[in-house]
Amino acid sequence: MYEHFFQCPYCWEEVSMLMDPSITKQTYVEDCEVCCNPVEVTPHFQENELVAFDANEIGQ
Repeated sequence: MYEHFFQCPYCWEEVSMLMDPSITKQTYVEDCEVCCNPVEVTPHFQENELVAFDANEIGQ
């Protein structure tokens, strides 16, 4: 598993998320651990390294 820290697009707090680097590109929704709002997360891995990451409000 790969842990990534980022800023929540709703509350602007720094949060962390565990991701599976064996899936090269994925999009899913996970609730912020601080404000509980749904965040659409899109990580992109190459050779088990995170090369791109987006965290957006739902509907944005």
